[in-house]
This record gives sequence, C-alpha cells and structure tokens, in this order.
Amino acid sequence: MDFSALQRFIAHRWQDDLLPVLSDYIAIPCQSPAFEPDWAERGHMQRAVTLMIDWARERLAQVPGARVEVVTLAGRTPVIYIEIPGEGAAPVLIYGHLDKQPPMTGWTHGRDAWTPSLEGERLYGRGGADDGYAVFAAILAIQALRAQGLTHAPCAILIEACEESGSGDLPYYVEYLAPRMGSPAVVVALDAGCGNYEQLWLTTSLRGQVAGALSVRVLEEGVHSGDASGVVASSFRIARMLLSRLEDPGSGEIASPFHAPIPPSRRAQARIAARALGDGLHAQLPLHPGMRPVHADAAEVLLNRAWRPQLAITGLDGLPAVADAAAVMQPATTLKLSLRLPPTLDAQAAAGRLKALLESEPPYGSEVAFRIDMVSQGWHAPETAPWLSASLERASQASFGAGLALIGGGGGIPFLAMLGERFPSAQFVVTGVLGPQSNAHGPNEFLHLPTAQRITAVVAQLLHDARLAHVDGPASQPSV
Repeated sequence: MDFSALQRFIAHRWQDDLLPVLSDYIAIPCQSPAFEPDWAERGHMQRAVTLMIDWARERLAQVPGARVEVVTLAGRTPVIYIEIPGEGAAPVLIYGHLDKQPPMTGWTHGRDAWTPSLEGERLYGRGGADDGYAVFAAILAIQALRAQGLTHAPCAILIEACEESGSGDLPYYVEYLAPRMGSPAVVVALDAGCGNYEQLWLTTSLRGQVAGALSVRVLEEGVHSGDASGVVASSFRIARMLLSRLEDPGSGEIASPFHAPIPPSRRAQARIAARALGDGLHAQLPLHPGMRPVHADAAEVLLNRAWRPQLAITGLDGLPAVADAAAVMQPATTLKLSLRLPPTLDAQAAAGRLKALLESEPPYGSEVAFRIDMVSQGWHAPETAPWLSASLERASQASFGAGLALIGGGGGIPFLAMLGERFPSAQFVVTGVLGPQSNAHGPNEFLHLPTAQRITAVVAQLLHDARLAHVDGPASQPSV
C-alpha cells in the first residue's frame, strides 16, 4: 500500500465528491421518529435514504457483486444494507445512521441546522458528523483501495434510521439480515467521539442509562405559601430528600448499588488518555467563568465520565417561571432524571433498584412515583486481537502522525450492546469525528473535515488488513 497516495486520493474525493452530497444530506430535516412521529408522511427520511443509495449505487456500479438495497420491515424505519465482496473468510460490518436530532436553538453566525455551512475545515449543520458521513466514508475507503489494485475483506455496510430514538427497530433488522451478515470478524461503528483531532481515538466502553420522571405531590391545588409553609412540606424539598438517597449532595457520589468494578486496564488507559488530553476534556465545554471540573485529576474525570454512575436533572415541571412566580406553594413537582451507569452494570436491574429506592417510604405520606421512560444497557469492548491493534496503530501513525488513543465514552449507543450480544466473537472498532466543540445534538454541530479524511484512511487500512483475519481470532500479522 502506498499510504500517501491513498491519502491524496481520499482528500481529493472528499473535496469533490463527498462534500456536495454530504451538504445535500445536511439540508434534509430527517429527524428521528422520537422527535417526528409522522416521519413516514413527511418523507424526509425517504429523501435521505434515496440520496444515499443513489450515490452508493453509482460509485459501486463497477464493483463486481456489489449490492445496494433498502430493506423495510412493516411499520419500521428503513435501513440501507450494502454488500461488497472481498477476500478472506471474515467479513467486516460497518455501521452508521442517517436519522437526526432536532435542530435546537442557539446556532450562531447565521448558521442553521438544515443549512450546510463550510467554514474553513468545518462543515456546520445537523447530522454531518453524527453521523451522515459514515456511509460515504466507508465506500470511499473501498474506492481508495481499489484505485491501487489492493484487496480488502468482504464488507457489509448497515445504515439505520432510528438510532437517535434508541435503535428500537435495529434488532428486527439484525435478525432479518443475520443469514447474510454471517459472523463478522470486526464491527466498525463510525458514530463515536474523539478526544482531540491529533490522533485516532477508539471508544472502549459506553455507559448504560436509566431515564425517567420522579413526581412528588403534596396538595390537590396550589395554596398561599404563607398558609401552607411550615404545615406542609414542599414537594420540591421532598424531591431533594429522595434524590439524596441516590446522590450525595456534597460529593455527587451515587449510592453503592449502582457502581461496578473498574478494570485495571481501563484505569491505566485513562491515565494515558489524560496525559494526551490535559485539560482538553473540560476546556472544550462552555464553562461559565470561574467554574472548574469536579476533580483536579484529569484521569479521575475520565473515569467519572466513563465508569462511575452519575446523575443529571434534565427537566422540571411544577414550578412557574421566576417572572410569573407568586407566593404560592405548588401542589406537585416532577423532575426528569438521567442516571448514567457503568458499562458492565445490568441496566434493567438498576432500573428496578432505582424505582424501589425513590418510591419506598415516601416522606410525610406524600404521593411519590418514578416512571421509567428508558433503559439502555452499557457496552464494554472485548479485548482487542493483536492483528487489529497492530493495524490500528499503524493506521493512526500513518494517517494522524500520532499513536492510537483509547477512551471510555460518556454517552450510550444502544446498538453496540445489541451487536455485541449478537456477534460475541467479533472485534469492535468504535470511532468517529465528534471531537472538541463539535457539539453533536446541540447548536453549531460541525464535521471536522481533516479528521473525517484521516478516519476514512484508517478504515481503508483496516479493511485491507482484515482480509487475513479469522472470525475466532488473529491470523498472521498483516503486511502494509
């Protein structure tokens, strides 16, 4: 492989071929079904699917045996499934998604979620980085190999349209397509973040989550606070009491039943990642002046974010806006809770424990209920095979000029737990372009183009090396 020629080919095609189609994709408001229940009637999802498959079919028309199709099961969002023949017995499965989060407010400098804006090395707009680029980059990686007459492993590309809604449709498609997928040697997910833009980052774990609504009622209707305070406990104070059962109000530490052991290897990797990032992990956040992270040790912050349970209050009902507030004790308070869980903790069991913890022995005889809205299982990557570690390290050095870095993810991607259970012998490569300030799901989301090009080259190297891999373990070391 002439890696420099590979990079030049990829850079040229990204500029001339991928940027136009990715910009067209950004302009399509194909919101995920959780945010647009009438997605089928609106037609935006179908527009995005058509855009992608038309582009893919044209680029793969000269590849013998390549197959591009849309698979639609009754009542479910569609998936794009692409099969590209190759050498070797161990196929590679590449995953991405095309559905998007809502536009959100706060886009600056004339930017807009549905209006692509190229500013220097950044392509702004919803969905480009999270992660509409995936299908285009995967196909370009194969084009780059074939341009040098190089072979690659058999490859399947699966693009779903329900990821931002929890991937509820994905298990049905994985089951339906299982006979064709076979047993992948490697699953590549291009839907993760990167600690910086200077090296290749692999996500080694993702947290689970329990989300739901905690409701406390003390009155049938609001009453004058002068009459009720001191007689009836406020619903907000009771909610705070209940939360203190779960979270220490001083330290933020979560109760012990929601913890899991942190593997020593992940602790060591956190220390290495901390040295690479420095204060970059919190410096990328829009902290208020004077605000500091919860721990001075960056490695401990990384472990907090990846392995220790954490609570966030993401919504509140029951209190009027400050400008509209009168001297009235409100009858009820409802808090939206998001409890992030260690990757290896049983999320369903944790959900049951959380409900029992919050609802038992309600203070003062108040009415307390915790409604579970979502449970997501965490994911922990299997040990990486030697051939894959060597391939990724070479690719990172060649493409980024720096070594591979490993990091635990703070969010959750439900499909990884699904695919990990379905393909227990597969290796996982979870990476992406969502680096500092890229702001997925928020305003000013952008795709960092140099990183996208470098990851495309990494995928090409992996596909080339994977042709020598076995499904159940490493083969001889691949050559470059």
